[in-house]
Amino acid sequence: MPMETLSQALERLAAAGYRDDFRAEPGGLRAVASGCLHEPESLVIEEVSRFEGESDPEDESILFALRCEAHGARGTYAVAYGPAMDFLDAEMVRRLRDGRRR
Repeated sequence: MPMETLSQALERLAAAGYRDDFRAEPGGLRAVASGCLHEPESLVIEEVSRFEGESDPEDESILFALRCEAHGARGTYAVAYGPAMDFLDAEMVRRLRDGRRR
């Protein structure tokens, strides 16, 4: 069975209602479509998917499906994974709350 690609995961999550796209800024995570700036602590991780590049295993990324408890907004946040992760992204990821069941 072939592994899901990043683009396939984004399409699947969009179909499930994760329509916004989050980007890190010094003040928090910006929901691109709505323009709202969220404190990372106000967002809950509902799903995490990790990906490796097809031709380069070091080309790693991670995709978070996030929900804002206060506003009900849902979206995705894709970042580089491992040593290539940007410092600002690493800080935002550290501050997110994990709402997944274990």
